[in-house]
Amino acid sequence: MIGVSCFLTPVLIMERPPGFSRHYVLLLLAAAALAGCVSSTPPSTSDSDADASQSSGRYSIVQDRAPSRPLNPDEIQEVVPVPETRTLAGNYSPYVVNGSTYTVMDSEEGYEETGLASWYGEKFHGHRTSNGEIYDMYQISAAHRSLPIPSYVRVTNLDNRRSVLVRVNDRGPFHSERVIDLSYAAAWKLGFADQGTARVHLEAVVTGGPAPKEQENRATLADAASHFLQVGAFSQRSSAERVRQRVQDMTGTPAFIRPVVSGTTRLYRVRLGPIPGDRELDRISSTLQDTDLGRPHLVEESR
Repeated sequence: MIGVSCFLTPVLIMERPPGFSRHYVLLLLAAAALAGCVSSTPPSTSDSDADASQSSGRYSIVQDRAPSRPLNPDEIQEVVPVPETRTLAGNYSPYVVNGSTYTVMDSEEGYEETGLASWYGEKFHGHRTSNGEIYDMYQISAAHRSLPIPSYVRVTNLDNRRSVLVRVNDRGPFHSERVIDLSYAAAWKLGFADQGTARVHLEAVVTGGPAPKEQENRATLADAASHFLQVGAFSQRSSAERVRQRVQDMTGTPAFIRPVVSGTTRLYRVRLGPIPGDRELDRISSTLQDTDLGRPHLVEESR
C-alpha cells in the first residue's frame, strides 16, 4: 500500500496582478500544497523474510492450532494401562519454569483433582515429550506438572460426562488455572476440541502398584534421545563452578563442567543435561535467557 504524507508549504501571497482571475490564484495555491506531499511506500516483507520469521525457533509454526487435516476416529488407539518402569527421564525433581518451582510426585496413587483442561496440537506434533517420546496429536496422551511419567489418568468432562483414559508422558501446562494439557485426540474424544478449555475431573489409575523409579547413570539417559545445552566457556575453573551451581539451582537440571584445551588455553565449558524432550529443552532455554547468562546453545555430548 502506498501512503501519502503531506505538509503545508508556506506560500507568499502577493497582490494579484491585474488581469489575474480569482480562479487562477486558487489553482496556484492548490499546486503549491500538492508540492509538499511526498508519496512513500512502506517496506514490504518478502516471501523469504516471512519464511524466516515463521520458522525461527524450535517450531515451524508460532501459534498452536488444530490439525490441518481432519482427524480420523478409526486411527485413535485407546490407552490400555500397563505396569511401566519409570526412569529419570521427565521425572527430575524439583524443576523450575518461569520462576515457579514444581515437584514430581513420588506416586500417583490416590491422586484426584478438578479443574480446567486445555489441549495442544500441531505446533508440537512430531516433537519430543519430556520423557523422549514423540508427541502425536492424533493419539491420546497428556501433559501434567507433577504426576510421575509415565502414569495413567481417567479424565472426565464435567460438562458432558464423557470420559477418556490418558497416558501422561509430558510436562505442562504451566498456567495456574489449568490442571492438565491433553493431546488434540484426547480433547476430541472428550468433546471440547473446538474449544480452548473444559472443566474436567482427574483420577489416577494405578496398575499393579506404583512402578519403581529405575536408578540410571547419565550415560543411559543420554542415549534416550536427550539434549545438552552449553551455557558458557570460562578460562577459570572457579568461575565455571559458580555458573554451574547457579544454572543447576535455577533450572533443576544436572549441570557439569567439561574441560577442553583450545590451542594453549584451557577452557571449562558449563553444560546442562541430559534434557529429555523438546518442551523441556525450550523451558530450560527460556529460563536461562531471562538471566544475564546469554543464550545457551545445543551441543553433542557423550557422557
